[in-house]
Amino acid sequence: MKILRNGSQSSIVGNQEWFTGTVRIDQPFQAEEPGRLSGATVTFEPGARTNWHTHPLGQTLLVTAGRGWAQRESGPVEEMQPGDVLWFAPGEKHWHGGTDTTSVTHIAIAEKADGKVVDWLEPVSDAHYRR
Repeated sequence: MKILRNGSQSSIVGNQEWFTGTVRIDQPFQAEEPGRLSGATVTFEPGARTNWHTHPLGQTLLVTAGRGWAQRESGPVEEMQPGDVLWFAPGEKHWHGGTDTTSVTHIAIAEKADGKVVDWLEPVSDAHYRR
């Protein structure tokens, strides 16, 4: 058994190559071989969002606080709020983050395939985000 005590790991700031705006990430668990599952609690300030991206084995989001937006490439922007669970299929291009006026926090869970959890793509433009 391994116990990671609350507060034993520092929060990190979302990498500006992959995120727009202010994003805080807490990574309470990362897969250790042979495991593949990892997770993070991610908080997006208003206007903050991921770049477009995909996951080789899909991704689950558990929304815990606030209100945010998510979109898959071929669909409309959807609102997400506490208690919502979002699933993105393997390879499905998508983005997620806060609304233009509210922050959102979610737990992101994904599995790695061949050592990779995510494929980061281009930023979501301000024009696209605000439409």
